[in-house]
Amino acid sequence: MSHIHHSPALPGNGRPGSYDHPDNPTQDDALDADGLDRRNFLSCMAWVGTGLIWTMSGGVPSSSRLGAQAPKKGELFFMQISDSHIGFDKAANSDVTATLRAAIGKINALPVQPAFLLHTGDISQLSKPSEFDTADQVLREARTEKTFFVPGEHDVGVDAGASYLERYGKGTQRGQVGGGWYSFDHSGVHFIGLVNVLNLKAGGLGSLGAEQLEWIERDVKHLSSSTPIVVFAHVPLWSVYPEWGWGTDDGARALGYLKRFGSVTVLNGHIHQTMQKVEGNVSFHTALSTAFPQPRPGTAPSPGPMVVPAGQLRDVLGVREVHYLPSNRHLAVVDHTLSGNSPDAAFAAGEAAARAHASTAAPAAAGGTASVAAISGAGDISIANFAFTPKIVKLSAGSKVTWRNNDDVPHKIQSSDNRFRGSPLLDTKGVYSVDFKESGEFAYFCSLHPTMQGKIVVTR
Repeated sequence: MSHIHHSPALPGNGRPGSYDHPDNPTQDDALDADGLDRRNFLSCMAWVGTGLIWTMSGGVPSSSRLGAQAPKKGELFFMQISDSHIGFDKAANSDVTATLRAAIGKINALPVQPAFLLHTGDISQLSKPSEFDTADQVLREARTEKTFFVPGEHDVGVDAGASYLERYGKGTQRGQVGGGWYSFDHSGVHFIGLVNVLNLKAGGLGSLGAEQLEWIERDVKHLSSSTPIVVFAHVPLWSVYPEWGWGTDDGARALGYLKRFGSVTVLNGHIHQTMQKVEGNVSFHTALSTAFPQPRPGTAPSPGPMVVPAGQLRDVLGVREVHYLPSNRHLAVVDHTLSGNSPDAAFAAGEAAARAHASTAAPAAAGGTASVAAISGAGDISIANFAFTPKIVKLSAGSKVTWRNNDDVPHKIQSSDNRFRGSPLLDTKGVYSVDFKESGEFAYFCSLHPTMQGKIVVTR
C-alpha cells in the first residue's frame, strides 16, 4: 500500500471502534460489513491537500503545482465536479449558482481543456426542474462540450429518479429498481458510472443492488486485465464513516469484480471533502463540493452544511483534475480549491464553530431531547443534526405526530414496512403529520439519509 499524500490523521471520536490515529487502532483488526479490513483501511487513508498534482514514479509520490504541466501527447485529461446543490440558499452558501459558475470558470481558464467533465451527483437540492435547468445552463458555459452524470440522493428524492433519468439518463441502463448506470470507453480507459442512491434501506448505507452488481460483472467480463478502469458514483464505495452513512454497503462486491485489473480508480462525491486511500490496485478519491463543505468525520456532532468564516468559503470548494498516461499505473489527481488556498484552516474553523454551537444549544434543548417521549393526543418530532428527537415516541391510538425539519438539508420520512404513508421531500422548516389510529410499532427512517431512524409506539 502506498500513500499518495500525507496529511493530518483522522480524529478519533472516543467511542468503541473509533481510532485516535490511523496506525494506532483501539480495537483488534476486524472486517467491516462491507469486507474492508479496518486497520489496513485506516492506515491507508489520508486527508488530501489541494493545489498539487500527485503522480507515482517507481512507487514514490511526486508533485507539481497545478497548471504547471500541460497534458502530454497521448494523455487523457478530464475533470470531476460534484455536489452543486443548485437551489440551496442557507447560511453555508447563499449563492451556490455563483460558486458552480466559478468552478466552471476555473476549468475554462486552464490552458488545455479537458476531454470531458464527470459530475458525481447532487446536481440539485430538491430535484426541482428549475434547479436542473439552472445547473444545465451553467454547465453549458463550459468550454468542454461533454458532461457525464450520476445522481446523488438529492437528485432522486422526489420521484425515485424519474426526472433525473428523463434528463440525464439517455443511453443508460434502465433497471427494474431504478436505473441510470452505464459505461463508456475513452482513450483506452473504461469508465463505469454507478448509481448507489436509490432504494436505500433503514439503517443502511449507499446501495448498488443485485441487478446493478450483476451488470457490472457482465460489463467488465470482456475486458483485458490491463485495461485501466475508472468507476464513478455519488456515495463513496469505501466505508469512510458509516456512522454518518458515508459508505456503500455492497461496494466490496462491486470492487471484487475489478480485482483482476491492474489499475482501478474510484471517484466519488457526497462527503464534500477530499479524502483518498490506495489499497492494492484500487485508488479511492472523494471530491470537494462546489456548494458547501461538510465537517470531516467525527469532528462535529453531525454531517450537513458547515458554515466557515467569512471570506473562506472558496477555500473549501473546488474541482478535480485527472490525468492518465498509459505508461503510469495509477491516474494522477489534482484537487483545485476555488481560491487556490489550502482548505485546512477553513475546515478546522467551521468544525470548531459547529462543536461550540452544539455545546451551547444542548442545555436549552435538554427538556425536549429525550430519546423516548410519551405523547398524549399530539406531539412533535424535531429533525435536527441528522437525527429524530425524540427517537422513540409512545402515544395512544388516535394521536397525531408531526415531524418538523430544522436541518439545512431536506429529509424524507419513510415507513420501514410501508405501514403509514411517507412524507414528501421536506426542506428546511418543512412539516409533515400522520394520524396513528391503530395500535402497534411503526418504525421509520429518512429515505435520503437511512442511518436516521425512529419509532412510533401506539397503544390503545
